[in-house]
Amino acid sequence: MSWLEGALTTLALCWRIERCDGVTIGLTAHDRDLEWNGLVHRAAPGMVPSAITRGAGLDPGGMDVTGALTSAAISEADLLAGRWDGARVTIFACDWTDPANQVALGEGTIGAVETRDGVLTAELRGAMAALERPVAEETSPECRAALGDRRCRVAMAGRKRFALVTAIEDTVLLLDAAEPLPNAYGQGRLRWIGGANSGLDDAILRSDGATVTLRRPPRFDAPGRVLLIEGCDKTLAMCAARFGNALNFRGEPYLPGIDLLTRYPGG
Repeated sequence: MSWLEGALTTLALCWRIERCDGVTIGLTAHDRDLEWNGLVHRAAPGMVPSAITRGAGLDPGGMDVTGALTSAAISEADLLAGRWDGARVTIFACDWTDPANQVALGEGTIGAVETRDGVLTAELRGAMAALERPVAEETSPECRAALGDRRCRVAMAGRKRFALVTAIEDTVLLLDAAEPLPNAYGQGRLRWIGGANSGLDDAILRSDGATVTLRRPPRFDAPGRVLLIEGCDKTLAMCAARFGNALNFRGEPYLPGIDLLTRYPGG
């Protein structure tokens, strides 16, 4: 690393950010764009990382990235809308005269995002964050599988449909097509295909005819084309009656709950 030992260093800090949908961008704190490995790292001098610490443990150390993200590739509106949630971030330093000369500084995923006094701060979570989640499942009367996953095994080929959102009123969307059966999309998912919300997912609370009610209003009040995915209320009754899939039910509907401990003797 002789390029770090000279009297005048040519050091540039770079980020490679890959979204969950495959969209990948490069950013650099340098004052001009840098290209390496086929990816152009756009100049974003306003982005400043916090101190980066390296230790002997599994986690390379968490950090924050602060700045005004106003480039065409990534913006405050997109971050707050959730487009970059869980995006994979790789941070490295390089020689801006020859970007192939690099020093890896860390990697992680984008976590919490907040704005304060006009400044945007994005948290970068390290590898240890994944180990903070519970490892073993807890018993529950509801099914713990997701409809159509490898544990549920319900075929989803005929349970996904395209529709056009023609009007939006708070959390209620009006579609150009009615549901195939009552509350077909309740507890399901909606994925925006076009418009300002394109690429974003929303949870569906319930559906009724040609309307669906989301759990929260869309990020942008802009109608567009959507993909509707049927849902399940995760009860044994629906699993057996609607899907005929009681054999794969992943819950304990008959296991006594915590309320049993509060009963009086003889109650």
